[in-house]
Amino acid sequence: MAAHRSTTPPRHPARSRTIVRPLSLGVALSLVTAGISVACSPSEGAVRGASSAGAPGIGDADFPEDGNGGYDVEHYTLKLSYDPATKRLVGSATVQAEAVQDLTAFHLDLHGLTVSRVTVGGAEAGFGRQGDELTVTPATPITDGARFDVTVHYSGVPDPIRNYANLGTYGFIATADGSFVTCEPNGAKTWFPSNDHPADKATYTFEITVPAGVTAIANGEQAGPPVTSGATTKFVWREKHPMASYLATMMTGKFDVRTGTSPAGIPIYAAVDPAFRSTLDSLYTESGRITDYWAGVFGPYPFSSTGAVLDDYSAGYALENQTKPIYGGFSPTTGIMAHELAHQWFGNSVSITRWKDLWLNEGFATYAEWLWSEHDGKASADSVFRAYYEKALDPMWSYPPGRAQRADLFNNSVYTRGAMTLHALRREIGDPLFFALIKKWASTHRYGNATTEQFIAMAQQVSARNLTAFFDGWLFRTGRPAATI
Repeated sequence: MAAHRSTTPPRHPARSRTIVRPLSLGVALSLVTAGISVACSPSEGAVRGASSAGAPGIGDADFPEDGNGGYDVEHYTLKLSYDPATKRLVGSATVQAEAVQDLTAFHLDLHGLTVSRVTVGGAEAGFGRQGDELTVTPATPITDGARFDVTVHYSGVPDPIRNYANLGTYGFIATADGSFVTCEPNGAKTWFPSNDHPADKATYTFEITVPAGVTAIANGEQAGPPVTSGATTKFVWREKHPMASYLATMMTGKFDVRTGTSPAGIPIYAAVDPAFRSTLDSLYTESGRITDYWAGVFGPYPFSSTGAVLDDYSAGYALENQTKPIYGGFSPTTGIMAHELAHQWFGNSVSITRWKDLWLNEGFATYAEWLWSEHDGKASADSVFRAYYEKALDPMWSYPPGRAQRADLFNNSVYTRGAMTLHALRREIGDPLFFALIKKWASTHRYGNATTEQFIAMAQQVSARNLTAFFDGWLFRTGRPAATI
């Protein structure tokens, strides 16, 4: 996101949700598909083991209940029907995966909703619920290395996550005419059973049926024009590039839509609630212009389309949903758009392996805001850095951004001090090496997952310097690091 959560009025959404921060510029299948090479296979979260039951968590110490062990998801097929009048969701989710250990049972994350039937490989499977864990027991054990599919049939009124670690409300949120779906960090489970952690990325097919006259928007591109039959219309979307579960979306409601291509030829899909009709053209144009610019700075755009969705739901934040950043109830500035679109490289294509490394998403996207400001003839990145650095008593100096804290995951330090780390690194090693490093980072881990340790190692390799003390001061220690201003 631009900023994880935005405040009102939005100044700079950063989340990958976008949160608006003070002084922020505005002053947030398979793992190998045709033509796509994946940086990690299996997904970083798939840890091979010998036990017969997959673990109920993926292994992130800060979020021990998120994700699941024992398998690596390759593709999700979500066949869903949603009625805004009743707020009821009905459908099925088919999860195609590879076992990374022998499995007599495994878990999926699912919050609320009622499961009526589960099959594994087409055969009836046992299942049980405890909290947000759906435990599946296949009729026949699954062997290590075997590919399998599990289909879960379910229904109910989705229940979003509320007031979790001061994040407000997220997940599947019902609106007056449809749904507003932003899932970071772990809200995918509010609308489909999943391995709900960014360490296990997968490709997606969305088949969404809604009342005729309602538009359904998801990630990726439409497989064809929507098909109306009687009182309902089906929309089919496909995201053929690996995607973290928190980036999946199912926006439904009344929307005005504009499609086309950016000046560089990247397909664009922009949609706005009729209340924001006057902003559709600028949202479309700026999404293309900014995406093209970042392709020059960060390297080739990693996905098959870009765009934006602006809904008349006052979320107070924006989120960088893959291929379609979402803006909740406000017309974004180009600074906020620059943040969310930068996330397509940093956070979406190159994803974190552990939530504690969130600065790799938010620090990069916040720094992109500063770069965009300079490109757009406003404040330079260096002047923004100086303005923040001069605030010696800012609380961010007591929060090292290299270790995002579970109870305060989207702290301003993760955004702003994370961005400052990058600018300080740029000053330390010089522009040619810095921008070469950023492109190499985006290219090396394209469609994969990475950690802070890997970034530090690459920075040292590219610069041929020992930067241990530098990163220790900027990322891992409390207090304001020394800097040449």
